[in-house]
Formats: sequence, C-alpha cells, structure tokens
Amino acid sequence: MSEFSLIATGGTFDIIHRGHLTLLSTAFSISDKVIIGLTSDELAKKKGKLPINQYEKRLENLTTVISKEFPNAIFQINKLDNDFGPAVLEKEVEALLVSDETSNQGPILNQLRVEKKLPPAKIITVPMFLAKDGTRISTTRIKNSEIDTEGNLLSID
Repeated sequence: MSEFSLIATGGTFDIIHRGHLTLLSTAFSISDKVIIGLTSDELAKKKGKLPINQYEKRLENLTTVISKEFPNAIFQINKLDNDFGPAVLEKEVEALLVSDETSNQGPILNQLRVEKKLPPAKIITVPMFLAKDGTRISTTRIKNSEIDTEGNLLSID
C-alpha cells in the first residue's frame, strides 16, 4: 500500500532525462496513481520555452518511457493549459510532487484549492537531479550539448 492514493505532478518533458525519471520514480513509489500534467505547446510558449518536440510527440515519448521504465504504474496524462490543471480541480488529489524549480507553486495551488472548497494537498519537493559537474540537469543544457540525458558532460571540441 502506497502513502497516497492519488498525487499530481507535471512538466514539459521535452527531452526526457534522468531528472524527469527521478521525479516519476518518486511519484510512482509513493502513490497508487499519478496524474501527470503535460505542458501544452501554448503554455510552453507563454513560459518562454521552445520545445524541440510538439505536444503530441512529447505525449508519445512520455507514455513510452513510463510504460518501459515503470511497467506497473497507474497514471493519467492531462494536457496542461495553465500552471495547475487537474491538481486544483480534483478533490481526490492528496499531494503535489514538485521539483526545487517549481516548489513555489505549492502555496499558490493550495490557495486555489481552498477557494474551491477542496482540502489542501501536501507539497512534496523532489531535489533536482545534478549532472556530473554538480549543476542541475536540464533540457536546456542537453539542447546546448553541455550534457547528455544522464547528466554526463559532453566534451566540446
């Protein structure tokens, strides 16, 4: 039996890397079911992100990775058109799993839940996965060819 019945997490998941897998691993280890908010192309643009992959491809990649890495996981992927998606609206969501980068969203989420007469969700922060150089692993660094998806440094010739 898991600690939670239902939790929510989210991200853009453009190039899936070790940091994403750490977040998902934590989510699946503490909850029976996980709702994953996948950032829409419109929201990514609004946040200043320029994903390499469009939403449909990111959805396909994320589903494939979860099925391969976490074969027994029960999950649902929802398109995120705003910062919170179903985590605000679904009463059954008991916790929100965030990274250090998005931990400031927790109190805002709970304020919105209170306004909707829903119980507050527990905010669980998963530390950022660090690359071999001690700096956080990120899709931007992968796109810039600084590191690979495991956080290994790429030599620049």
